[in-house]
Amino acid sequence: MSSLTVKDLTKAFGTTPVLTGVDLHVPSGSFTALLGPSGCGKTTLLRLIAGFEDPDTGTVAVGDRVVAGAGRGVAARRRGIGFVPQEGGLFPHLTVAGNISFGLPRRQRRDGGRVRDLLQLVGLDADLADRSPHQLSGGQQQRVALARALAPEPSLVLLDEPFSSLDAALREETRLAVSAALTASGATAVLVTHDQAEALSMADQVAVLRDGRLVQRTDPRTLYRRPGDLDVALFVGEAVVLDAEIRDGRAHCALGSLAYEQTSADPVADGAARVLLRPEQLRLSAPVPTAPGARGPIAKVRSVDFYGHDSRAWLELPGGVRVSARLEGVDLPSAGDDVSVTVRGTALVFPPVGTGLPGYPDSVPAHLA
Repeated sequence: MSSLTVKDLTKAFGTTPVLTGVDLHVPSGSFTALLGPSGCGKTTLLRLIAGFEDPDTGTVAVGDRVVAGAGRGVAARRRGIGFVPQEGGLFPHLTVAGNISFGLPRRQRRDGGRVRDLLQLVGLDADLADRSPHQLSGGQQQRVALARALAPEPSLVLLDEPFSSLDAALREETRLAVSAALTASGATAVLVTHDQAEALSMADQVAVLRDGRLVQRTDPRTLYRRPGDLDVALFVGEAVVLDAEIRDGRAHCALGSLAYEQTSADPVADGAARVLLRPEQLRLSAPVPTAPGARGPIAKVRSVDFYGHDSRAWLELPGGVRVSARLEGVDLPSAGDDVSVTVRGTALVFPPVGTGLPGYPDSVPAHLA
């Protein structure tokens, strides 16, 4: 296994910039997810690391070895990198065993024990070795593709949205198997995904790309709880974003007077701001007729989305502000109910709309405002 270090990487196609000054370090033996919306440059970054494209400027190093940039260019096949494409990319004319052993020296291809060990590593039965790819499910094909990538014992494994074509149940099962296999092999891994849950649940660190730039790189919990800006906050999970006024050490907004945390080292000045909460921080209870507002503002339940394991209630606060609350899947309110809303924990404070600061939107989606 080896670390991965990307420094000041840029890439453009014609006059269109795709990556601009990307710096990324992936420690040896760790798992990093490149997270971002379509078109942000994450797949291009993966292809530059793999050697399928050449950077315009900057360097890529696997361990202490520079494989791209600085006047050097190591061919993809000589970088010691395993690659798992989006659709698996298995050879249809080869068996499972033939696919797994394809990149091995001829002597090792005859070693059936190696194929069996790799199938076991990715959670597949050894009896599948003689099957053709079309006889496997989508999840099985992706695991075989991972086994093929791991067969030569690469320094680094790259995965390009390998679960996107699978249905929800199969995606979860395959994701767990792949994660366990990578951990057991000790491989350094980089996953490209636009699925926030996938990135947060699998990776040791998440690198968020936006418009060709890396805007935040941190562990999953910090990314979710302390996003670097509102754009990141809105991308990595559901959010409640409200106009607020900071005064007397509290954030005053449609949900009442809230304790808050600042998101930068600079003290938060009194005045206009935006506050961020996660929907699971909102708690609903029956209103108290004798003490209006004692348990928080009274909201009207407009609709409830039921997911089984949990639910989401859409609420209208006084003044017409709409927010969502994430609830357990039992004892749910009904549309039309009045509920008291309280907040658990603290809010995060960001500059107000229209500040012109990089990374802060001039508007927020209507259902969050």
